[in-house]
Amino acid sequence: MDWLDALILGVVQGLAEYLPISSSGHLVIFQDILGLNMNGADSLAFDAMLHVATVLSTIIILWREFVPLVKSFFTFKNDQNTQTVLKILVSCIPIAIVGIFFKDFISEFFEGSLKTVGVCLLVTAALIAFAYFCRTKPLLQNGNKAYQPHDITYLDAFVIGIAQSIAVLPGLSRSGSTIATGILLGDRRDKIATFSFLMVVIPILGNALLDVKDVLSGEAESFEAIGWLPLTVGFLSSLIVGCLACKWMLEIVKKGKMIWFSVYCVIVGILCLVF
Repeated sequence: MDWLDALILGVVQGLAEYLPISSSGHLVIFQDILGLNMNGADSLAFDAMLHVATVLSTIIILWREFVPLVKSFFTFKNDQNTQTVLKILVSCIPIAIVGIFFKDFISEFFEGSLKTVGVCLLVTAALIAFAYFCRTKPLLQNGNKAYQPHDITYLDAFVIGIAQSIAVLPGLSRSGSTIATGILLGDRRDKIATFSFLMVVIPILGNALLDVKDVLSGEAESFEAIGWLPLTVGFLSSLIVGCLACKWMLEIVKKGKMIWFSVYCVIVGILCLVF
């Protein structure tokens, strides 16, 4: 891998982590286009850097929301911020179970063909479209007085966490799955977008730490083997683009315009299946 490959993959990760088009699926697509053989354990070091970069971009953009959450939780305040942190922890339960008991099974999917990515992209498109026509469109058109969006409950958080755990499959968008699930549950669109981005901080950091452990223990390719220049370029490009994409996606969800990503996922999904 050279610095240009790392730049492209960093930009792809930064965009696709927040936009509902699947970062894992698009990384598989672009690795295939670039002719890179990065499947399995050899990609852990690079993937860890990209995912840490997107976590940092989340914290940067949502700084005003993130800091009060941390302060309230660690000062044991029984306020709304602490409740939000507890809901985030509840949402992490499904992904923790999947990571502990089904990690090897998931790894096989990540080593799969573009056909797997194509099918999962079509599923992502269907979920986004269903949430749009079932909830968002009626609300935007006439207010839908029978449907009043509410704040995220603990049960909602757990169900959204289940959606996140299923979205580990390449091509099934994490942000698309969690946001669409929240909308279908009747959660407020502005709240679910922020919650979706914050809830991924703990799983990504935990997974990145495990990846780094494997790298340091010699079970995966080392940082030196990949090269510090590609790692640095990939990290910075993912961080910068991730900040822009995170801010953009928050506005898209508030305005109810996610349906266009459903169209995009259908097109790319079909192309993956064809080629």
